[in-house]
Amino acid sequence: MLKFISIDPGKFKCGVVLVDINKKQVEQAIVLNTEFLAEYIKTLLRVECVSKVIIGNGTTSKENIQKLEFVKKDLIIFEEKNTTFRSKKRYFELFPITGLKKLLPKDFFIMNKNLDALSALIILEDYLHDKFTLSKNINTKTWLK
Repeated sequence: MLKFISIDPGKFKCGVVLVDINKKQVEQAIVLNTEFLAEYIKTLLRVECVSKVIIGNGTTSKENIQKLEFVKKDLIIFEEKNTTFRSKKRYFELFPITGLKKLLPKDFFIMNKNLDALSALIILEDYLHDKFTLSKNINTKTWLK
């Protein structure tokens, strides 16, 4: 299995996704406090066979890249322009509104805490020029930590 990690870096929180490239599925997605990013990535690298780590070049990326120095040659810095804005659209592609809920404004359903994980997914999708689905086993509640 070929797996990539993608990171949407931020000053206070980061979105992180672990993706199985062969299955085209997101296996893990989380939004976490930036101070825990390096330790979380180290843990993922110990338990998963990860080929590449992609990080967006936006907010505080330089500081976060320094914290991820242990990744070295497997770290790719990639453009993340407008990913937060685009993550709202992607949210409804992954979590379509059904039934009577369609009558309510869409913004009512978006949990802004989730957008960082979706931004990380968009960074990866842009890098690979491909779309990914969510694994059936994914726990989206972890996006709220």
